[in-house]
Amino acid sequence: MHYSMNDKYQNFDSREFQQSLALIVKAIQGEKEDELLYSYLLSVAPSQENKDIILSIREDESKHHKMFKKMYQNITGQEVSGTNKEVFQKPISYVRGIQQAHFRKLKAVEMSQKIRKGLPTRYYRDKMFEIITDKLKHANKYSFLYTENKMSAPAQQLTSKEKTPDEWVKYTAYLVEEAEEDFNKGVNLTHVFQEFILMGVLVGKGYTPKQAYETVGDWEKKGESKLLQASKKFNDHK
Repeated sequence: MHYSMNDKYQNFDSREFQQSLALIVKAIQGEKEDELLYSYLLSVAPSQENKDIILSIREDESKHHKMFKKMYQNITGQEVSGTNKEVFQKPISYVRGIQQAHFRKLKAVEMSQKIRKGLPTRYYRDKMFEIITDKLKHANKYSFLYTENKMSAPAQQLTSKEKTPDEWVKYTAYLVEEAEEDFNKGVNLTHVFQEFILMGVLVGKGYTPKQAYETVGDWEKKGESKLLQASKKFNDHK
């Protein structure tokens, strides 16, 4: 597609210039999808610190979109309308969403470099340099958030699809075997139920079955859970 431009740029009719205009349109029309991703991340962010970082990035991106719109209108005399045809898919987890945002930011840096290369004046190229610098900072911030949250949930599952019921049954077989062993040893049923329901909750949060088993065991041994310690003292099954 050939994009029209104001008369003052008619002599700058290069292929790179046309590509720059097309990519500016793409950046503007992707605003809605970006906003949906930010809204999701903010809704599930685990701390105010995480939210503040994401909000600062969103504020910069809003500024970038306004800059793109003004730049395009000044060059072509036209406004960009509509959105792209991509359908937003909600990430399966916060960590996955951060990872997705990080990769999108790196792609945006690459696209912004292409836009800058084909622009007709130093004024617009300087504007793009500002945008590129911001996006690189955003990528670093997302990298920080990803590392921080990945470390806080060491076994978080980043699979691209949910497990089927039968896959979950197979995946948690280790816990079932341990529960049966405790039952056969005569451990109080209330205690067994408490422990293994808690383990199931941890598996749902991304722990492996073994990590969930060890974590709940530590809660009991170290006294972090007084209720688990209390229930183990009673024995209603022998």
